[in-house]
Amino acid sequence: MDIPVRVIETKLPGVIIIEPRVFSDARGFLLETWHQSRYREIGLPTSFVQDNLSFSIRGTLRGLHFQNPNSQGKLVSVLHGQVFDVAVDIRVGSPRSGRWVGLLLSGDNKRQLYIPECFAHGLCVTSEIASVAYKCTDLYNPQAEGGILWSDPDIGIDWPVRTPILSEKDNGYPTLREIPLERLPRYERRV
Repeated sequence: MDIPVRVIETKLPGVIIIEPRVFSDARGFLLETWHQSRYREIGLPTSFVQDNLSFSIRGTLRGLHFQNPNSQGKLVSVLHGQVFDVAVDIRVGSPRSGRWVGLLLSGDNKRQLYIPECFAHGLCVTSEIASVAYKCTDLYNPQAEGGILWSDPDIGIDWPVRTPILSEKDNGYPTLREIPLERLPRYERRV
């Protein structure tokens, strides 16, 4: 099957950058943001059960969020504006636990980022405004939600802002080291 996307691996296995093929002309453009069989061929899950849309102003930082149990894989796209999007491996026992990947996603570059289940996710708006859409592999479960302090020094994310706009909840999260291990997902080696 012809796969009209370019897949870029990151330093965190499972976290992938997707560059869909864009069909442009004088009227504008068209691209597929999701195609079940094509995205299955590049290794993404084929069952997304919830779509979310967020709108934020420059300097807003959302995250670092995760769910355990009911971990959510996320396929993230920016419809308008630009964000610095981040995935953090938080799996207990993972050889990459505490490591992160970040990249710019924008309405202009049309890239997507797939963040697997058992990873934390965060983003920071670098344009005046941004609309972010993401597909989730599991439903939001308030009893399973968790978070990690955006500025956790052990993780050391190089955010594009020093004093972000944060929710009270995001500003009050503990560091990864302070979270009880039973609250975090476990690393499962795949053969």
